[in-house]
Amino acid sequence: MDAMELARRLQEEATCSICLDYFTDPVMTACGHNFCRECIQMSWDKGKAKKGKRKQKGSFPCPECREMSPQRNLRPNRLLTKVAEMARQHPGLQKQDLCQLHQEPLKLFCQDDQSPICVVCREAQEHRTHRVLPVDEAAKEYKLKLEEDITYLRGEMMKTETLRVKEEQSLTEWQERVKERRERILEEFQKVVLFLVEEERRVLQVLKEEEECTLGRLQDSKTCLDRQSRSLDLLLMQLEERSQQEPLQMLQDVKNILIRKENLSMQYPEVSLPVAIRTICRVPGQIEVLKSFQEDVVPDPSSAYPYLLLYESRQRRYLSPPLESSPPYNKERFLAYPCAVGQKSFSSGRHYWEVGMNLTGDALWALGVCRDNVSRKDKVPKCPENGFWVVQLSKGKKHLPLLPHTTTPVTLVEPPSHMGIFLDFQAGEVSFYSVNDGSHLHSFSQASFPGPLLPFFCLGSPKSGQMVISTVTMWVKG
Repeated sequence: MDAMELARRLQEEATCSICLDYFTDPVMTACGHNFCRECIQMSWDKGKAKKGKRKQKGSFPCPECREMSPQRNLRPNRLLTKVAEMARQHPGLQKQDLCQLHQEPLKLFCQDDQSPICVVCREAQEHRTHRVLPVDEAAKEYKLKLEEDITYLRGEMMKTETLRVKEEQSLTEWQERVKERRERILEEFQKVVLFLVEEERRVLQVLKEEEECTLGRLQDSKTCLDRQSRSLDLLLMQLEERSQQEPLQMLQDVKNILIRKENLSMQYPEVSLPVAIRTICRVPGQIEVLKSFQEDVVPDPSSAYPYLLLYESRQRRYLSPPLESSPPYNKERFLAYPCAVGQKSFSSGRHYWEVGMNLTGDALWALGVCRDNVSRKDKVPKCPENGFWVVQLSKGKKHLPLLPHTTTPVTLVEPPSHMGIFLDFQAGEVSFYSVNDGSHLHSFSQASFPGPLLPFFCLGSPKSGQMVISTVTMWVKG
């Protein structure tokens, strides 16, 4: 018997027939068979749950020969414990060195399947046509490959570690830069806040000084007029009393009374209400902020007054069709004034657009927003009661006639050449700004708007000049 066969027999003797592994705390039953204590105990515990399997009270069948054996009659097998320990330590009996199918040593390596096999597997149909090498030769070949892979992986690990360190450093540097930028943003905005606070204080101080100066002049004028009114009232009363007296009494000392009238000096102050406020409301940087809400507003040709021309400079074409090729009158078209509305309506959000103007003559212009259902055939004042939130731009003093119970339209005597309109629908506010210097011109404020709003544009006459809205130039045909 060779050493390999002897080792295999030793392995069989040291193996438990229940768990098929080397004995652990082996015990012997009354019939002389050996099992792991835990394995035989578990086998008998399972037998308790099966009715009719127990022949005698307290006895159980041997898993090998089925002979009944008292459960308590289990004797430790110390010799077998040593044999099992020897089998575990034997280098030729490691579990992975035996073929699981044939229990033969794994002496060959199948290159096709990339796995060790035994001599019995080599002759099997599965491996008969495969390329096979002895384990030692295959191990040398694969050891070289593994060493190459190890060298490659170590190199990759070094690269990865170098990159990881760099990335960690980059992460730290990035976090530091973000921290610095955050601090800088806070500092810069704080500077702006402080600047705005100081500018607000300065403008309010200028307004206060103008208020005090103008108020003093108005109060002085009022005091002077009050004094003059009292003097006139007293002299008038004296003259009326003298005129009612008898002729002789009336003529007595009449010369002094007439001299008082001749010497009367009337003073009429130059200052009179309404007084224009010279202090301008201008917030630095506000136009730039408003431009973040800028919309590409374009007038709707179908809404334009029949003789209102719209020229699209980007496409170099007229948007308004010739009157002879298109009916000039429809429900969408304005007929009372040279007006037009934007193509897009607004029913939420914040929106900003700008209008360039080249004013000529004394005709009335108007800019702002209107309800989408305003009257387009009738001449009505452009005020909130009629669905218009606009300012009127006029170089002259021409005004539209007012209807009873309506608000006076807001008219700017000196309109800017570039107007900005800001609509905050949720806040119920429309504001107007001079884009040239950023000054605030006027605001309409209310709780809410009654419905969708449209940008509104109106020219006065053929000689009024032009409006430029986005890429569209608008003027009245003469």
